[in-house]
Amino acid sequence: MQADWHTLSNEAQLTLARAALHRAAETIAGQAEVLADEIDNGALNDPGGADALRLLAAVVRGAEQDPFAVAGHC
Repeated sequence: MQADWHTLSNEAQLTLARAALHRAAETIAGQAEVLADEIDNGALNDPGGADALRLLAAVVRGAEQDPFAVAGHC
């Protein structure tokens, strides 16, 4: 019998939700880095875009590691 979301315990739901968010964050960050590499390799012309995408990847990964961190550390 397959488990339905609503029949799972709160702890199981939280564990699954965190795993899904982790996977989503890694997918977004990974795709940003692939696109940045394409820009660096000349496949796409976007001056500064590669740095911006790498910053996005770092922010996504940083937020995923500490979702309650305060943004804006200058």
